[in-house]
Amino acid sequence: MAKFLSGLPDILAVKTLRCLAKSIVQARRKGRPVIFGLGAHPTKVGLNPIIVDLMRQDIVTALAVNGAVVIHDFELALMGHTSEEVEAEIDSGRFGMAEETGRMINEAITEGVEDGFGIGGAVGQYIFRRRKQFPNWKTSLLATGIQQNIPVTVHVAIGTDIIHMHPAADGKALGEGSLRDFRQLTAVVSQMEGGVYLNIGSAVLLPEVFLKTVTLSRNLGQSLTNITTANMDFLSHYRPLTNVVKRPTQKGGQGLSLTGHHEIMLPLLAAAIIEELRR
Repeated sequence: MAKFLSGLPDILAVKTLRCLAKSIVQARRKGRPVIFGLGAHPTKVGLNPIIVDLMRQDIVTALAVNGAVVIHDFELALMGHTSEEVEAEIDSGRFGMAEETGRMINEAITEGVEDGFGIGGAVGQYIFRRRKQFPNWKTSLLATGIQQNIPVTVHVAIGTDIIHMHPAADGKALGEGSLRDFRQLTAVVSQMEGGVYLNIGSAVLLPEVFLKTVTLSRNLGQSLTNITTANMDFLSHYRPLTNVVKRPTQKGGQGLSLTGHHEIMLPLLAAAIIEELRR
């Protein structure tokens, strides 16, 4: 991979890819956090093993995800496949009505929040403690977070996820768990001076959450003047470019943007990081 990467033309997006990889490696060598903010698409297209590998190598030190990531991560760990054909099910009212997904995840959230977890920790420990029932748990982001003691925070908007349609959904647990996760993510971001935040595939929710964690951290006295932020998606959207790339770095640091399909770009970035670590 080193030979392949060195052979890429040193221009435009290749320069950005190299800059991002170097920034991540520099951050970890200095003990600074590297946070991945994930929408559901990277998990749906099969990238969990690559992200888990970066977690196990102590490269990614925190994850922030939306509610859809939890569903796909859970189903992949349990069954080895996920998603459904919305067009085929929406007219009949069957879309999103899988009993096991709704019942088990809501059960995990309710029980875990009662035990003091946020949503990420609640579902992660549910999978990890019952890993004999989850044949693919080793590629679960949530379970890996528990095993590796890496924060995985979940940020939900009520009504956006299929599990909210299930009778077992508990608004109090969802709200309290998500608020705990927001505060935990803010604690991580507050230590991000010299670190990196990478938004991957979230067009609205996580860019909004990240911006609030930055302003709250600065309000509490953390300047965050030397940070690297980046957006990676296959379309260019307003909020990631504004709330991740531009606004948080206008005080200092650098904002980067990489446009391309996750199933191509993220493995390339992971390879570039690993090769950079070997230098």
